[in-house]
Amino acid sequence: MSIDVSVIIVNYNTRELLAKCLESLFIQDAGLTGFIDGTGRGNHDYESITFEVIVADNASTDGSQEIFSEEFKWAQLISCSGNLGFSKANNLGVAASKGRYIYFLNPDTEVSQGAITAIVKHMDANPECGLAGTRIINPDGSPQSSVEFSYPGQRHTGGELENLPGDIAWLLGASIVAQRSVVEALKGFDEDYFLYGEDLDLCLRARKAGFEIGMVGGNNDAVIIHHGGQSEVATLPYDKWVKKLNAELLFYEKHYEQASIARIIRNNLLQARWRIFTIKLLLPFKSARQNDLAKLEKYLAVRDVFGKAATS
Repeated sequence: MSIDVSVIIVNYNTRELLAKCLESLFIQDAGLTGFIDGTGRGNHDYESITFEVIVADNASTDGSQEIFSEEFKWAQLISCSGNLGFSKANNLGVAASKGRYIYFLNPDTEVSQGAITAIVKHMDANPECGLAGTRIINPDGSPQSSVEFSYPGQRHTGGELENLPGDIAWLLGASIVAQRSVVEALKGFDEDYFLYGEDLDLCLRARKAGFEIGMVGGNNDAVIIHHGGQSEVATLPYDKWVKKLNAELLFYEKHYEQASIARIIRNNLLQARWRIFTIKLLLPFKSARQNDLAKLEKYLAVRDVFGKAATS
């Protein structure tokens, strides 16, 4: 049986949310190839769309893998030997997949009915589109930012990234579909990124290879509920910012000229030092301090990470 879409999910200790994600995929109107006899399920009006689900589990300790021997036998489980990170685990999923489109999906998401069909329709109709995102919302229904039109620090690059195809720069990695041929040509995600920055890098490399980044059209065609950051709930805010900023620096090193990187580092350090000073100065006079303390954690991490980069 030919498969239209391979859904690749990388999981790390998000058992309950992963189960909800898989349940939302099970009720799609497209044909789930692993269901019972492998003939698919449901009815749809766009030929016979089929998809498979592959979960690469990064050695979770919360019992995530147990659900595949229970209600989710139709999904393929890849049990990683340890926490391999987001990029490497996704690449393992791609290697095991057969779909002509690869749909990278976070485990802390729920997929709206009809989303798989809408994704296939969009990609079939837009062959110039190497990757595409979907509309993402928060659990309360409010919109979640999922598309960006510039790269971090780009205004300091002096036009290095001009004349790239399309208007969209990059997409939130929680929900990205790609042509299989593009993923294979790019050799998947760059495994130098462990967590954070992979989506930035993949989108930029796709554009450098001549492909546009798109969005699946229609407000209700493919809507994804994203709970966000659930695999990192135990990580302290400062430590999380350090991870994100180190990934950002890696992105700069791979794609920007040294002079541009120096300008970005200098600008970030100046801003961080000023913000740390003003936040600490005003903090004693504020009754509600939570937001200011969160900002302070961020700018302390910026100071430390970019300060180290400036002296290395």
